[in-house]
Amino acid sequence: MSLIVFLAVILAAALHATWNALVKGGDDKHLTMACVIIGHVPLALPALLLQPFPAPESWPYLVAGILLHFGYQLFLLTSYRFGDLTQVYPIARGSAPIIVAAVSVFFLGVVLSGMEIIAVMIIASGIVSLGLVRSTAGARNDKAAILALCTGCFIASYSLVDGLGARLSGSALGYYAWLGMANAVIFTIYIAFVKPDVLPKITREGRITFWIGGGASYIAYSLVIWAFTQAPIALVTALRETSIIFALGIGVVFLKEKINISKVIATFITLAGAVLLRFGKV
Repeated sequence: MSLIVFLAVILAAALHATWNALVKGGDDKHLTMACVIIGHVPLALPALLLQPFPAPESWPYLVAGILLHFGYQLFLLTSYRFGDLTQVYPIARGSAPIIVAAVSVFFLGVVLSGMEIIAVMIIASGIVSLGLVRSTAGARNDKAAILALCTGCFIASYSLVDGLGARLSGSALGYYAWLGMANAVIFTIYIAFVKPDVLPKITREGRITFWIGGGASYIAYSLVIWAFTQAPIALVTALRETSIIFALGIGVVFLKEKINISKVIATFITLAGAVLLRFGKV
């Protein structure tokens, strides 16, 4: 993986943790999630006009990606209702690299070096181990863990679909512009039916999350989509999930979630995997 791709994905990881913290930290999770997703529109709209329209070969992947992103958002929203950021986020994000790597190697014919496979496993194990700690109330939160694992399956699925679709589209940024815009429209319709009082609040209570969270989310995944066209999807997915390091810091400093030695050790394991992924070649 080249240095520029590595740094782009690390930046995406930091931005991703930021918008997740905004969603988790909000009192009304439906409002904060709506602000983030609908907040894609200010950046997606110009991209629609400036980037080429995705090639027809990518359209099935685009439709599948739109549906998978919507499913991911619903499960993530539900997960955050029951669990801490520092529990839900690690399980959801840590399970995805393992699934993506397995599918890439066994079904898509992707060849990864021994060191790259080890790095992916180290990153995933470090992240998942963070989710196996006790919740802030002192007891395990099995419901949140199961929901987070389901969320991880959606993450793995849309990562593979979007990676393949972006490569066929002819324009990674154009591909995501259409995906992001369609996702915003679908989520708006969903919120209008299940929580009709939320949409008017976006311009009042949700302005900061709309602009900061929506912008961070859109830029983060735009970088990831581009990286999918530059490096193996499994490696990009694994490196992206180092966002847990940023999420842990945000959860402790800003959301006042508890930290212990287990979380610190797991974080350094994840970081070691990222370093190995960057420099390992054999």
